[in-house]
Amino acid sequence: MNAWKFIERHLARIPFGSAIGYAAIVLVFVAVTLSSIMDIFDRRGAVADAADTLARLEGRLKAVPGGDTTGATGSPLLEGPTVTVAGAELLQRVAGAIMKVGGNIVSSQVDLQGPQVKDGFINVTANCEVAQPALQDLLYNIEAGMPFLFVDQLVVQAPALAPGMPGGKMRVLISVSAQWQATK
Repeated sequence: MNAWKFIERHLARIPFGSAIGYAAIVLVFVAVTLSSIMDIFDRRGAVADAADTLARLEGRLKAVPGGDTTGATGSPLLEGPTVTVAGAELLQRVAGAIMKVGGNIVSSQVDLQGPQVKDGFINVTANCEVAQPALQDLLYNIEAGMPFLFVDQLVVQAPALAPGMPGGKMRVLISVSAQWQATK
């Protein structure tokens, strides 16, 4: 009871003390409520961003040739009557992926004599120029679908720009391999 008497005595000295205390408590409650509302809006924005990212990823899956999102169809191996024809098919696939993202092929080479050829693998090395945002799409286009293609080496060199020049294309050296099976 002494605590109540102490509070009553101090409030009696300050005529507007209880009104000031009440206003302070109301302001604290308003601040907590506004903070909670702002947090809810932030979370709604994060959910909208995540939904947008999911929609883009699902759209990218549907963009796979054939539109099959359950998995790629076809043979997992490069097919061709000879290793030379299979190498040309692999080079055509890599060149098509580079061109699809707006890149330029500077040089290319098909390795038909390497140590992996004995194991049935063919290797293509391409030197190209690709814009930085398109690099991820290039890698996706190469590795998605059938036959299975493997990126063995990727060397990326930033563009040499003069000060004040807008972004240029990166130099990319990419080595891709695939296993070959002779068609019967």
